[in-house]
Amino acid sequence: MSGYADFASFYDRLTGDVGYPQRAGYLTGLLAENGVEKGTVLDLACGTGSLTLELARRGYEMIGVDASPDMLCVARGKCMQAGAGVLFLCQAMEALDLYGTVNAAVCTLDSLNHITDPDTLREVFRRVSLFLEPGGLFIFDVNTPYKHREILGDNTFVYDLEGLYCVWQNAYDAQDDTVDILLDFFEEGEDGSYTRSGEQFAERAYSHETLCALLDDVGLSLIGCYEEMMRTPPQKDTQRAVYLVKKERIQG
Repeated sequence: MSGYADFASFYDRLTGDVGYPQRAGYLTGLLAENGVEKGTVLDLACGTGSLTLELARRGYEMIGVDASPDMLCVARGKCMQAGAGVLFLCQAMEALDLYGTVNAAVCTLDSLNHITDPDTLREVFRRVSLFLEPGGLFIFDVNTPYKHREILGDNTFVYDLEGLYCVWQNAYDAQDDTVDILLDFFEEGEDGSYTRSGEQFAERAYSHETLCALLDDVGLSLIGCYEEMMRTPPQKDTQRAVYLVKKERIQG
């Protein structure tokens, strides 16, 4: 997960319907309701920094971490243009190493699904726990096994945008709910010709029980699990679930 050079160029155009202001409002609501109304917040796997910027606009001191230098280049430019003083660090999630502790951390848009090895995911959780203040909060979302099985599956999706054509192809492995994803981008040039580029990666869906066990291993306790952008519990057909956890104890 250290590349995404081509994906960085197209990411914002392909995620134009995410609704970052609304998503930031949802997250800050959860943070405030659980005692974190201000302070330093880590945006883990921040990508091009759209959510990072929205959280900074709401008064939090933000740190954005991502493994892709190209994603971070876009994020830095976006925040500089907006006059937001955000610290960006180029680090893999499992190698997170901050200069101090934070009051809260967020990791959104199924970034943790990109971690396909459970031991590596445990290390990500351990690192987050290590740099959280006692009582600090961690909010993350994940694609569910239902989404991997029923929505992503072995399906192909096509995005036809102005000047950009994207073909998204999936290959699903039922044994571990993993989806291999191949993205082909066709970008139109000034002369009407198209340049092809692509990205390939995998995502894994984890059961609720597995996630809770990994979190408990590193001193993070589940406060709530919700349907995306809601306060109600996930259903059988939930595609993305939100986890709100708290650092209850110091790691042994």
